[in-house]
Amino acid sequence: MVAEDTALSGDLSDGENEMDLKLPACEDGDVAVSACEAPSPSDGPQEEARDPRKWKWAVAFLCFYGFMGSIKPGEPFITPYLLSPEKNFTREEVTNEITPVLTYSYMVVLVPAFLLTDLMRYKPVLIIQGVSQVVIWLILLLGTSLLEMQFMEFFYGITMACRVAYSSYIFSLVSPTLYQRVAGYSRSAVLLGVFTSSVLGQLCMSVGNVSFYTLNAISLGFVSFGMLLSLCLPWPKRSLFFNRLRNQEEKKLAAAAAAASKSELDKINPKDTVPSSASRWKDSVVLQMLLEVRNVLKRPNLRLWCLWWVFNSTGYYLVLFYVHILWNKVYPAKENKHVYNGAVEAASTLLSTLTSFTAGFVKIRWNVWSELVIGVITALQAALLLLMLTTDNIWVCYTAYVLFRGFYQFLVPIATFQIASSLTKELCALVFGINTFLGTILKTIINLIFADKRGLAFDVKSQFMVYFVYFTILTIVYFVCAAVVIIRHYRNQPAGGGGTGEQAASTELHPVAAEAETLSNGKSANA
Repeated sequence: MVAEDTALSGDLSDGENEMDLKLPACEDGDVAVSACEAPSPSDGPQEEARDPRKWKWAVAFLCFYGFMGSIKPGEPFITPYLLSPEKNFTREEVTNEITPVLTYSYMVVLVPAFLLTDLMRYKPVLIIQGVSQVVIWLILLLGTSLLEMQFMEFFYGITMACRVAYSSYIFSLVSPTLYQRVAGYSRSAVLLGVFTSSVLGQLCMSVGNVSFYTLNAISLGFVSFGMLLSLCLPWPKRSLFFNRLRNQEEKKLAAAAAAASKSELDKINPKDTVPSSASRWKDSVVLQMLLEVRNVLKRPNLRLWCLWWVFNSTGYYLVLFYVHILWNKVYPAKENKHVYNGAVEAASTLLSTLTSFTAGFVKIRWNVWSELVIGVITALQAALLLLMLTTDNIWVCYTAYVLFRGFYQFLVPIATFQIASSLTKELCALVFGINTFLGTILKTIINLIFADKRGLAFDVKSQFMVYFVYFTILTIVYFVCAAVVIIRHYRNQPAGGGGTGEQAASTELHPVAAEAETLSNGKSANA
């Protein structure tokens, strides 16, 4: 079972004019909205200036909720628990019948969760997430059949899909000038919670020598408390898409009605003053954004990082979903205290944070070297997968996994910046949502073919061989693209070497004026 990884990664938010890539990271599944919350003077509520204590307490409570909601010490040990004599499922059942349900559930719930988060203004979705967490641990404690464990994975998919509500909720509480600061607070709270959870779980197993059942009972207590906290969260008055658009349309209708009262002709023919539903839909922001998505594919840099998001995140999460089963096969520990899943997840979380933080200091010309950097890191990940696949030493396997996660998390904040810096925040959220959904579809297809009992039903080592081949193919593609881009770049350089000074700004991880392209709707991409 994957740890609380979808709450951790290079999930970073914009400042007023630039994105700070030097904050602690949170998971890329949450980045769809939070990374796109660029400040806009017309967006933020005004209450913060009048009553700063109110929003400070709201942010503090939400961060406390994020911390407590991440405390699930039994999470890194779910797979060993299912394979232990306490549950007595076979490795084939866990690999080919139980774990694949997580991907299917996530794919089905992702889009409704994304839409309901905005439509219902966050809080109901967080409550649904809390209820799903309680159901998961109740099933783990009381369930005994294969079908019940499949339902457990189904609810786990719901909790993963609902995590976007937390990452975007906090921006509805404060004004745009505070987005960057509160984003760091909220993600740091989750990061600290995940690290604390992993360490606590490992201490319970190795020092306290508790049973898997007791550890899961402790986890049930924590998630129940988290669910109660979600009921106490304040209810925001606005959101990114629906509630904001609804207010805008109400203002337009009110203005049209006021104009109609000034003209006798308008009274005779009101259809000319009040726009029809068809014309409102044609001019709606949502439709314009859908049309603008195709323009994203016309920009080479955006296209590259979107494709990286889809394909590399697919392989990354497939590894996370099945790596605990691989560890059990490499080293089937006979005593619970010798299962070190919690310590490994804590170490990987810490390294992922450091690599994401380091990404903020990398200064290269990304329009030239992006493909090469991605290719090198993907090649290293492929080598680590081969090492995990072939080694019989569990500590080598642990180390390879920690490094594998660290390399991926290094690129996440860079990809976030490259995509988000030149798009409006609504279009940015839509692009990230589409990328995540396409990646989920690809995960589902791979799972259905290679892992599911109805497909080839590979064992875990054969699946990791598939993942190694998958990353190897991606590496070859990236290196070929890198060669084409680099050769084209140096061929197009002036003979005298001029123009290098003009391109110096491209070495910085900050939005540049050249990226503020005009979109087809006539608006600037950075508007």
